[in-house]
Amino acid sequence: MRQFIPARWKTKIQHVMLDLDARIDSTLFSSGKGARELYERFSTFMDRFYVGGWKRWVFIEPASEAATIGLGGLILMLALAVPAFRETADDDWLKKSDLAVSFLDRYGNPIGNRGIKHNDSIPLEDFPDNLIKATLATEDRRFYDHFGIDIAGTARALVTNAQAGGVRQGGSSISQQLAKNLFLNNERTIERKVKEAFLAIWLETRLTKNEILKLYLDRAYMGGGTFGVDGAAHFYFNKSARDVTLAESAMLAGLFKAPTKYAPHINLPAARARANVVLDNLVDAGFMTEGQVFGARRNPAVAVDRRDENSPNYYLDWAFDEMRKLVDTFPKSYTERVFVVRTAIDMTVQRAAEATVENQLRQFGRDYHATQAALAVADLDGGVRAMVGGRDYGASQFNRATDAMRQPGSSFKPYVYATALMNGYKPSSIVVDGPVCIGNWCPQNYSHSYSGPMTLTQAITRSINVIPVKLSIALGGKSPNPAKAGRVKITEVARRFGIKAPLPDTPSMPIGSDEVNVLEHAVAYATFPNKGKAPIPHAVLEVRTGAGDLVWRFDRDGKKQIQAIPVNVAAEMSEMMSHVVSEGTARRAIIDGIPTAGKTGTTNAYRDAWFVGFTGNFTCAVWYGNDDYSPTNRMTGGSLPAQTWREVMVVAHQGVEIKEVPGIGMGTKLPQAAQAANVAANGAPKILDTKPGPPPVLTKRGADILVRVEKLLDEAGKTAGKTSASEPAKPGKSTSSSALAFPDNYVAAAGDPAPPAQRKN
Repeated sequence: MRQFIPARWKTKIQHVMLDLDARIDSTLFSSGKGARELYERFSTFMDRFYVGGWKRWVFIEPASEAATIGLGGLILMLALAVPAFRETADDDWLKKSDLAVSFLDRYGNPIGNRGIKHNDSIPLEDFPDNLIKATLATEDRRFYDHFGIDIAGTARALVTNAQAGGVRQGGSSISQQLAKNLFLNNERTIERKVKEAFLAIWLETRLTKNEILKLYLDRAYMGGGTFGVDGAAHFYFNKSARDVTLAESAMLAGLFKAPTKYAPHINLPAARARANVVLDNLVDAGFMTEGQVFGARRNPAVAVDRRDENSPNYYLDWAFDEMRKLVDTFPKSYTERVFVVRTAIDMTVQRAAEATVENQLRQFGRDYHATQAALAVADLDGGVRAMVGGRDYGASQFNRATDAMRQPGSSFKPYVYATALMNGYKPSSIVVDGPVCIGNWCPQNYSHSYSGPMTLTQAITRSINVIPVKLSIALGGKSPNPAKAGRVKITEVARRFGIKAPLPDTPSMPIGSDEVNVLEHAVAYATFPNKGKAPIPHAVLEVRTGAGDLVWRFDRDGKKQIQAIPVNVAAEMSEMMSHVVSEGTARRAIIDGIPTAGKTGTTNAYRDAWFVGFTGNFTCAVWYGNDDYSPTNRMTGGSLPAQTWREVMVVAHQGVEIKEVPGIGMGTKLPQAAQAANVAANGAPKILDTKPGPPPVLTKRGADILVRVEKLLDEAGKTAGKTSASEPAKPGKSTSSSALAFPDNYVAAAGDPAPPAQRKN
């Protein structure tokens, strides 16, 4: 290339390059020199402000650190504010929780209300002055002075609680409490408190003080299933909030702190004691004098006696949450906010479930060291007929049937066996009950022994732990990690059943170490008698406007069932699980004349005891344990859970047509001696006296049989008449063979005792 460039051009290029290099060097030197001079000038300028000695450590360093920490705090606050403000992203944020829902049972009878009663709300200026003062004196005395967060009140509450060694005084302002009611839940976490603070400030910028106070008075939960002081006044005193007296205002204002604890229809002495505290607050705040409140002290409020009005509050809370989610699916143009909802609940079954749980805990809870229970009953399309979320809604509104996550123990095993049947196994397939380990974990059976070869039916009947673990390994096939691959298959099948719990991948997952909730577990079991179709748990059957116009129906607009497992697998699983009840760990769940199947579950240290079972009509899950995860006194799923299940299901089946379960049929009626032997073999506490099984129901099939019997008897009578006319009947010989034409299961269908059928393993 050089030989093609003239010599004179080479010289010019060299000169240009040297000139460029010189300019670069000069620029860098000048820049460095200028920067150095600038720094020296800056240093000289800053030297004027130099503070040394004690002044520096007393004033300058703390201010510097405060500025640094403050900047970091501002950045952190901005990061925390973002999720809080996301709650307000909906343009319709003020109406999101503004639903007014009246709930009916499945037969159309009213059972309760949730939400805000729009037609009962009254303007703020119409509320009595004593009610406004009682609320402010008790909840937020500086409401009209702060910016959403009462710093002085919060500091005072912190000092009071520190001196008392516990929570004695709340520091949340009315704005913060309204923010929680509108956007958040009741969980006690730092994240929720931070969101609450930001949202309170946000509300203060969007609404006036009077608007915030009005919303708070309308939205606060006041116990008894009522929201807002006007609804509470109607519920507790049978009058409008416009007409309440000072004593009644004090009692209403006392409900804001703990509505279920101080509800006068539940605990009138506690409500009056709390009202007296509110009167003290009125005097301390300077809103009233002692003379003005004296009459209210001497003549406390008297609430309407509503002890016989027992609303299914756990069920209504869950149904209201479902309704709010359902309304979110309606078109944005739909502005209706008042609804009448018909639910799937059966109040007869609901009351039986509540009474049974309470009776069992009263009679056996102390012996078993069990304090809580949860229960869910559903029909085979997922409609929830009854729900018990805990022993006492007044003491705790936490719904243990829908929100608590507990280990299911062996009641999870049917999902494992169903997966095995879907992958080539049969109920009669032989698997060896022997030692097995996955890494350092080696499962043990309840008996701490091994039984050798057995069928899958025998394994589930005896609740063997080892075999589900071996099945999980075998299901993995030839993959590099067969145990993990097998558990993935089991999880996929459980998801198809409707289990939405996280189900983390652990070696002990096949024997029920992963947590589930009672409702999902109960409805998932309905897949077996439902011919493999997984139903969707739901409370809402029908939604209408306040004017009666139909808006939504589950059978028309609800989610459709999916085929989770093949029909033959569902039938085989039902037959296998029927042995658990008839001869296994759940004999206390036997219901005379009704085909029954299910599975018990007991977790480590007896922390959880389950029985989940089904018939051809319903499915039901029962859990017993303690909220603090403390162990029970050797309670197993075959004791109180199975016993409770039977008590509730006997009531649920009264007056209904008993349906057969695919794979089991219509079941058999057991002689009294056989039932007594089954109970005695269980070795658990004495069973409570229970009501007899459901009365026989004349089905269409039964009516056809009776018609056939009538015809046969008529023919037999005619034949007997002809015989007597021509030839006397021989003694000792039957004159009618009509019994030979009866179906094999006619005796059981008619309700007479029949010997138990022999089962094949």
